[in-house]
Amino acid sequence: MISWLSRSSHQFPPASQALKDPNGLLAAGGDLSPERLLNAYRNGIFPWYNPGEPILWWSPDPRCVIYTDRLHISRSLRKRLKRNDYQVTFDQAFSDVMDGCAAPRAGSSGTWISQEMHAAYNRLHRNGHAHSVEVWQDGELTGGLYGIASGCMFFGESMFSRRTDASKIAFAWLVEQLKNWGYPLIDCQVHNPHLVTLGAEEIPRETFLQELDRNVETPCNPTWKFDIDMSVF
Repeated sequence: MISWLSRSSHQFPPASQALKDPNGLLAAGGDLSPERLLNAYRNGIFPWYNPGEPILWWSPDPRCVIYTDRLHISRSLRKRLKRNDYQVTFDQAFSDVMDGCAAPRAGSSGTWISQEMHAAYNRLHRNGHAHSVEVWQDGELTGGLYGIASGCMFFGESMFSRRTDASKIAFAWLVEQLKNWGYPLIDCQVHNPHLVTLGAEEIPRETFLQELDRNVETPCNPTWKFDIDMSVF
C-alpha cells in the first residue's frame, strides 16, 4: 500500500517505504505547490504521472546520477563541442524549454509534462528554484534541459533536441559549470541510455539519500550564468 497525501500537509513518508514493484512508487495525491515540490526533491522524491491520473510520487532504487567529475565525452561529441556554431545560456527561455521537453518523441504521441506540471515548474522558475539550459543555433532554440536546484544539488527533469547532439551539448555544459560551482552530482532519477553515454550511473537509493543529506543544505551560490571556458572540453 502507498500513502495518499492530503493538501493540508507537505510531508511525505520516508523514501525507504517506496514499493519495489512498481519500483519507487511512494505516494499519490497532494498537489504541485512550490512548497510540496521543494520538500519532495529535498527528500529524494519526485512527481511523475500521466495527465488525468492522480499525482504519483516516486523514489526509485537504484537511483541514476552523474558525478560532475565523471562526465564522459566521446570523441565525436568533443569535436561537436569545440565547434563555434552554437551558444549556451541559462534561464533565457525556461517555458520554451519545457515546451520542447513536452513535445511528443519518436514513437510516442503523448507526454507526461501536462499543463499542470508546466505551470508548477514555471512557478518554481519564477521563484528562483527551477533553471533551464538553452542551446541556440542560428538564433533558433535547438535543444535544452531543465531541473531544480537546492543547496549544492541539481535535480534534472527533462531534456530535448531539435538538432543532433543539442541536448548532449546542454548537459555537458551544465555538468562542467556545476562542477565549477562545487556541485558534486546531478540527480538523473532513472536509468537513461542517453545519459549513460555521458557518464551517468546507478547507485543504491540509500547512498543517494546520504549524498542528498550532505549537499542539499550546503550553499553553492551559483550565478546561473556560464563562466566556464570551452577549453574544458
